[in-house]
Amino acid sequence: MNDTLRITEIFFSLQGETSRMGRPTVFVRLTGCPLRCGYCDSAYAFHGGKTMPFDDIIAEIRKHPTRTVCVTGGEPLAQKYSLAFLKRLADEGFDVSLETSGALAIDDVDARISRIVDIKTPGSGELAKMRWENLDAIRAGDEIKFVLCDRNDYEWARALLQEKALTERAPVLFSPVWETLPPAELATWVLEDGLPVRMQVQLHKILWGEKPGV
Repeated sequence: MNDTLRITEIFFSLQGETSRMGRPTVFVRLTGCPLRCGYCDSAYAFHGGKTMPFDDIIAEIRKHPTRTVCVTGGEPLAQKYSLAFLKRLADEGFDVSLETSGALAIDDVDARISRIVDIKTPGSGELAKMRWENLDAIRAGDEIKFVLCDRNDYEWARALLQEKALTERAPVLFSPVWETLPPAELATWVLEDGLPVRMQVQLHKILWGEKPGV
């Protein structure tokens, strides 16, 4: 069926990351991911889930008092009909962001969708799966995100920032791995180097801890 997706969960919370941090948002978490990052906080979405028609997913979204939607995973683009679903959301007037690993092509994502594109660092264990062509597809409204495990990741990201002129393409986010890299350390490094990035912490984990559905 070309109008269904495998869904792990749909929930209403505050956006904990990106420039949308703090905004009430409906999260649609799709099941499945081809990557196995060492710091993954949504491994429960690798398997299982429930097959739902687009109409039922959108009906669930409409139960909540916001037009802001985040499609996440897992890796949403790993599902065949995710592109059609993203277009459907935009057609219905939702303000939509997509969180994607950077390992799959983003070219065909509807232009009305804000794409949050990860760049996998050496510390993630999945650097080899990065699709570097995605950088050429970045457009206004997108954001580039680094999840950093340690100082080595930071220095690698800092060098790439300059080599690829990333901040000229889109806003760049630096995020410390939860309970691995102390946020104050990352903040100090960013300030010392005067990097033109947005440092972020995961607001939802500060508020509610590390658990599904928040």
